[in-house]
Amino acid sequence: MAADLSAIVKAYDIRGVVGDQLDGPTVRDIGAAMASLMRAEGASGVVIGHDMRASSPELAAAFAEGVTAQGLDVVSIGLASTDMLYFASGTLDLPGAMFTASHNPARYNGIKLCRAGAVPIGQDTGLAAIRQAVEAGVPAGPGGGSITERDDLLAGYAEYLRGLVDLSGSRRLRVVVDAGNGMGGFTVPAVLAPLPFDVVPMYFELDGTFPNHEANPLDPANLVDLQKRVVEEGADIGLAFDGDADRCFVVDELGDPVSPSAITGLVAVRELAKAPGSAVIHNLITSRAVPELVAEHGGRAVRTRVGHSFIKQTMAETGAVFGGEHSAHYYFREFWNADSGMLAALHVLAALGEDERPISQLMSAYERYAASGEVNSTVADQAASIAAIKQRYSDRDGVEFDELDGLTVALPDGSWFNVRASNTEPLLRLNVEAADDVAVAVLRDEVLSVIRA
Repeated sequence: MAADLSAIVKAYDIRGVVGDQLDGPTVRDIGAAMASLMRAEGASGVVIGHDMRASSPELAAAFAEGVTAQGLDVVSIGLASTDMLYFASGTLDLPGAMFTASHNPARYNGIKLCRAGAVPIGQDTGLAAIRQAVEAGVPAGPGGGSITERDDLLAGYAEYLRGLVDLSGSRRLRVVVDAGNGMGGFTVPAVLAPLPFDVVPMYFELDGTFPNHEANPLDPANLVDLQKRVVEEGADIGLAFDGDADRCFVVDELGDPVSPSAITGLVAVRELAKAPGSAVIHNLITSRAVPELVAEHGGRAVRTRVGHSFIKQTMAETGAVFGGEHSAHYYFREFWNADSGMLAALHVLAALGEDERPISQLMSAYERYAASGEVNSTVADQAASIAAIKQRYSDRDGVEFDELDGLTVALPDGSWFNVRASNTEPLLRLNVEAADDVAVAVLRDEVLSVIRA
């Protein structure tokens, strides 16, 4: 395979089709390049974890070969969720590599990299340098690195998370959990077993072929089974995890999905109660209910671009206690500023367990506006479309424009929309928020008429 990683090195991670774009020799070279970079920064080793995909153990082993060839030691933790790998990186104070393609189909795999303390390695913070080193040919290292296997970190991870959320006052809850045959099936039993919950498991069998549905709860089609089961069971709540279990989606007792923006608001309020006056990070397409709630509870809302590298960087710069994204990534200062779907789930369960109301009523305080969700359009010239949208609204009174990430247009009636170009596809992504569903539909269709003209 030619040393050209342009197709697989993304903004935040490495991801591609196994055998075609990603194979053992390539991954070995990536491991060597990462280890060389980390050795230059003073690291002594790398911790490696992997998900349940059939290709993951072999690719993780190839990566380990590259690391040890550069003279660094490897701590292999085997099966892990991505946030469990972050826990290992934080507690062991080692750079980390997680083998997963998250919610992508079975034929894909990938690598998420971090420095010690779960500090992300993205395009501008090492990933581009790793790509360049592989493409140029990684020089032979001194060798001599060792591999140590650790199988005791799951219990430590579970105990650590439970220690961050007080569930001592929770009533007993019936909780349906859809793991999507992903790593939630591995971590959820360990975390929730000692707690006052009756867990109804769905698709806990680890299976990287995803025989039941894709492990991508952001797609409404993949929530249908959970929604139905919650109602059938008379459950208090439903939880759905993506393939590497770093994201968590919530379904209420009526079977309706709860907006990740509402979850961001709820967790922000809880974290601000523990750390009054702190900053809370939200990306620019999160509901405006989030900064409103943060301000109402004495916090400082800080807005960022979409993407975990921007969130984590801003978390570190501001000392923020918490951060949330529309995609159901939730970041915690007490978790090395890293994202953990499981920790977010524990916060939601604690809030519900302390309240006698059903979750649909509990969350009503955080669901203030209606939203379109992400609407994608295939567009040949993304910049021209965005310019046309700006032109359409530029002659209206009271309209405000913001170009932090794509184009955000705020209208005088409080409604707003954002349109952003995809980093990897010829798509424009539209998100609309307004007072109610009718207003959302009107504004959505108006903007789409420009995009799809």
